[in-house]
Amino acid sequence: MDLLQIASLLIVLAAAFGAINYLFLKLPSAIGILVVALFASFGVLITDWIWPQLTIAESSRALITGIDFSEALLEGMLGLLLFAGALHVKISDLREQWRVVFLMATIGVALSTTIVGLGFAWLTGAPLLIALVFGALISPTDPVAVLGVLRAANLRKSLETKIAGESLFNDGVGYVVFLVLLGLAFPATGGHGGHGEENAAMDALALFAQEAIGGAVMGVVLGWLTFRIMRRIDDYSLEVLLTLALAFGGYQISLFLHLSAPIMAVCAGLLIGDIGARHGMSEETRHYVDAFWKLIDEILNAVLFLLIGFEVFAVVLDESYLVIAVLCIALALVARLAAVAVPVLMLSPFRAFSRGVIPIMTWGGLKGGISVALALSLPDTEWKPMILTVTYVIVVFSIVVQGLTVTRVAHRFGREPGLV
Repeated sequence: MDLLQIASLLIVLAAAFGAINYLFLKLPSAIGILVVALFASFGVLITDWIWPQLTIAESSRALITGIDFSEALLEGMLGLLLFAGALHVKISDLREQWRVVFLMATIGVALSTTIVGLGFAWLTGAPLLIALVFGALISPTDPVAVLGVLRAANLRKSLETKIAGESLFNDGVGYVVFLVLLGLAFPATGGHGGHGEENAAMDALALFAQEAIGGAVMGVVLGWLTFRIMRRIDDYSLEVLLTLALAFGGYQISLFLHLSAPIMAVCAGLLIGDIGARHGMSEETRHYVDAFWKLIDEILNAVLFLLIGFEVFAVVLDESYLVIAVLCIALALVARLAAVAVPVLMLSPFRAFSRGVIPIMTWGGLKGGISVALALSLPDTEWKPMILTVTYVIVVFSIVVQGLTVTRVAHRFGREPGLV
């Protein structure tokens, strides 16, 4: 199948599964599509087990593995999704919460990577560097999943900014940490974009600085240039096109220059969504830009969660892997608790936090397609099948179980007076 046929099939299936969910399951849209896709996938596997001569599972597996999920997300959809998410986070709100967002996106990611990595090495006997690579790919919260849940949770503005901001930035930082550790664990692969020499420490530091800082600078520069152009134009269709060009073009330029494309997309989206919206757009343009990017966000979310449901064909459903995966769910939650609690406790002497911040941000730190994509991008080694299966189980648990219950947790803790 060519690219257009694959895209058409995914759109048709996403629409059909969305309709099934709306009419029967009545779950939140993206989660419902994922659940229906999982049911359909397991239905195919069961049918193939009963009537193996049909070879339906084999054909389905060939089709799904023929779609490069890692490339489609990391080098395609992710830039648009992050840009769309960042558009709705105001810089002024983020400035008030920058300390906790910064600490969670840096120290929090490092803590989570270390805890998960050490735990995975102890559980499986994996080499420490490979275990840390797994810790890095499972530690970032997925802004796509998190921001989707936030729409229904109706949280206080300060808490919503913490969760959204931390999710957007720790995704980019986690991706860079993953690339650094990948280059150290598999020096022959050169990491991402040819990095990762055997001379470890300096190369790792240089890569982190180039990816993270370079991505942020690129996002601000391209966002500012786009804003200056938009100020001179009063044509909503052209201005929408300019934002699309910024998201697409900036992401691809960053990939080409080996800068962090996710961080670029977040920084550009923040600038356009706040300064650009206030000083570079008319009321009519703001309306169309918001509506356009909300629609892009919803469509890509539907396709992404559909693909996650179908990726069950790419994992090895081995009993020992599934046992390790269940244990790693608990490990990931403990690591997430540390990633949230330590920054909050570090800042507690300087500002007040409600007890609701820690449980909400711990349970609301959903994993998603980014972790699956990173696991799929690993070099082919004896550890990849296990890591992919464990990652997939954690992601499905996170989206379905945590995603369906986080609103209750938010309502239980997030409405307390004085929550900041």
